[in-house]
Amino acid sequence: MIADTDGISREPLEDWFRERVAGLEPPLDYDKIQGGLSNLTFLVTDQGAGRWVLRRPPLGTRLGSAHDMGREVRVVSALAETQVPVPPIVGYCEDDSVTGAPFYVMKFVEGPVIRAPEQAALFPDPAQRKRLGEGLIETMAEIHAVSPGAVGLGDLGRHDGYVERQLKRWAGQWEKSKTRELPVVESVHQSLLEMIPEQTETTIVHGDYRLDNVIYSPLGEVAAVVDWELCTLGDPLADLGLLMVYWREAGDETMPIFRPATTEPGFSTRDELAAHYAKVSGRDISNLDYFVALGYWKLAIILEGVLARFQKGQYGKDTSDDTFPKGVEALVDSAAAAVERISR
Repeated sequence: MIADTDGISREPLEDWFRERVAGLEPPLDYDKIQGGLSNLTFLVTDQGAGRWVLRRPPLGTRLGSAHDMGREVRVVSALAETQVPVPPIVGYCEDDSVTGAPFYVMKFVEGPVIRAPEQAALFPDPAQRKRLGEGLIETMAEIHAVSPGAVGLGDLGRHDGYVERQLKRWAGQWEKSKTRELPVVESVHQSLLEMIPEQTETTIVHGDYRLDNVIYSPLGEVAAVVDWELCTLGDPLADLGLLMVYWREAGDETMPIFRPATTEPGFSTRDELAAHYAKVSGRDISNLDYFVALGYWKLAIILEGVLARFQKGQYGKDTSDDTFPKGVEALVDSAAAAVERISR
C-alpha cells in the first residue's frame, strides 16, 4: 500500500471516491497544489484520465469558524446555477474519520492559474493581459449582481454592519494567532473604526478575490472562481479594495511574500481596473480608499495566521522563513499609510 501523506489517508479516501465516482480507476495519487496559504488543496488523479481537486483544512487545531468546508460547498453549490463560473462539486464529507477533517471534492477545471510571471507568459500579448484584468473585474461584478436570497444565501451573514463585523473578527483573529507584538495593528484597527463609511448595499462578497483565485480558460476568460472560504454578505467594495491590494504595478514597493504577475508589461493599472468596475457595475466607488486600507490590514492578519500555522506544522513540515513576518509588517505599514492618506 502507498504511504499516506500529510492530510491524506489514502485507503479511506479511495473508498469514499469509489462510492461517488463512476468508472474510477484506482489507485489514486495526490499532489499538493501550491499557492493557497489557508486550506490544504490537492490534485487527485486516478490511473485513467480522472482528475479532481480536494480541499480540507490545515492540520491540527483551527480557529473558530475558520476553514469551514461546509460553508464553501454551500456557496459554490448555490452559485452553480448563476452567471458566476464555479467548479462543479463532486461531494462533501463531514466525517473526520475519513482523512482527519471535513473535506470536499470538486471536478478539475482545465486552465491556468496566474500566480507569477511564468504563468503570465502564457498570455504574451498586451491585449490578452488587459483582457485578463477586465474579465476578472467583470466576474467580480457578476458575483455582486447575484441576489443572495434568490440563490438561498440570504442568511449567509447579516445584512448590515459589515465593516464593523470585519474589524471585530480580524482583530480577534490577530489576538488568537499573533506570533509577536505589533502595536501598529491595533492603531490601524482603531483608526478604521473611527472612519467607517456608511453601508448602502449588501451583496455576496467573495472575501479573498484576486488574480490567482480564478482559473482562466486557454483563451484568457475566467473559467472558475475558487477559494470561497471567506465568503459572506457585505459591502461589495470590500472585494474591490482587497483586489487593489493584491494587484501590484511596475514600480510599486515589492512585497516580501509576493512575486506578482501583474507587474509585467500589458496588465492594467489599479485605476483602470477600478474604473472598469464602476462602469460595468454602475456603483459609486468613492469610498474605495477606505476598503484598500481595510484590505491591507486584513491581509496582514491573514498572513500572520498562516505564519502561526506553519510554525505549528499545520501544513506539514514548516517551510516558513523570515519573509512571512516581514510580509506582515510591510502590509500593516501600508495599511497605516493608507489610513493616513484618507485622513488628510
